[in-house]
Amino acid sequence: MSTGQRSAMAIAALLAPRRRAVLQAAGAATAAWALPARPARAQDMRSIAVAQIVDLSARHQDVSRDFLVGSRAAWAAFNAQGGLRGKPVQHLVLETDGSAASLRAAWQTAHADPACVALSGCVGDGTAAAIASLQPADAPLPHAAPWLHRQWQDPGDTVFGIFPNYQAQIAHAVRSLSVMGVQQAGVVFAHADLQRQLQDSVTQAGAAVGLRMQSLPAAQRHPAPPAIVLFVGGTPELHDYVRRMALPQGRQCYVIALADVNLQVLAQMGGLHRNVSVIATQPVPLVTASLPVVRTYREVMARLYDEPPSPQGLAGFIAARYTAEVLASVTGPLHRASALAAFRKRSEVQVGGFVVAYEGRRLATTHVTQSMLTTDGRIVG
Repeated sequence: MSTGQRSAMAIAALLAPRRRAVLQAAGAATAAWALPARPARAQDMRSIAVAQIVDLSARHQDVSRDFLVGSRAAWAAFNAQGGLRGKPVQHLVLETDGSAASLRAAWQTAHADPACVALSGCVGDGTAAAIASLQPADAPLPHAAPWLHRQWQDPGDTVFGIFPNYQAQIAHAVRSLSVMGVQQAGVVFAHADLQRQLQDSVTQAGAAVGLRMQSLPAAQRHPAPPAIVLFVGGTPELHDYVRRMALPQGRQCYVIALADVNLQVLAQMGGLHRNVSVIATQPVPLVTASLPVVRTYREVMARLYDEPPSPQGLAGFIAARYTAEVLASVTGPLHRASALAAFRKRSEVQVGGFVVAYEGRRLATTHVTQSMLTTDGRIVG
């Protein structure tokens, strides 16, 4: 068993009790992907459902679980305030294990439900990309606010991203390094697929601010890594990487990660090098911010769940709120075609101070922030 697998299993063990509590709190408004689709009834045809496909495999569940909790909190609060057109929105949660077969089964379940008018907040990045590739040309579902960070070609115009992609996150992280006066930094890709996707983006972002990026292998000990390392990967891989670092006495290192790292889970896993601080780059406002949507998120979470706020949870909350705002803008009959037409307008949407605006099909607004896990285990930011 690899160290990455052991870390993923450790994350699963940490999250299992919290996940059970979340599933119990969800009530009858959700369904697992393994359950058969219900026969269509008259009342089903009049109801409104939004499906969320979630990868809860060991490698991704730390991000996906928090994102899902945030979405559940948003839909619960929305329905408590009257829902859509006076009816509650059914939040159909379709869990997968990350495999191609389970992803296809989840998507087929959503597509077969006549009440389902949109996909919302599909997570993580690989899952969102796979779902986008399954969309049929004749009757697609709007794919709203996915946790999709890679560059994506969307010829069918069905994907409506609201979070800054990896390129924007990398550019923000690299700019923060240049402000610190750093001229060279290491970069570690957790696995080969990420390196193929993002090597050019990292190099170009560094060159744009005069920063040299030195590639470092992820699977070896580094007795003398640079003072700054950009890490591209998830929480289990980062945990393994930091534990393998062998810093000289008194040497300090800062590891800057992208949005697929959950600092709260990383802190809970423990065993990190005492001279390493981890900075997470996030595509949402800080969870301590005073924006109305952030305050509402904190208030709803405190009321509905025994869960601390997290950037991934805030992202899930915003994803659901954005979806609800666009669906509420439909003036005629609400069905898949009218919902898709509303999303394709790409009108500017204000989600409690979080602005979603586009230039053509390109996301024009970016909300990138950073939080730090200090050497003594505190999260700052």
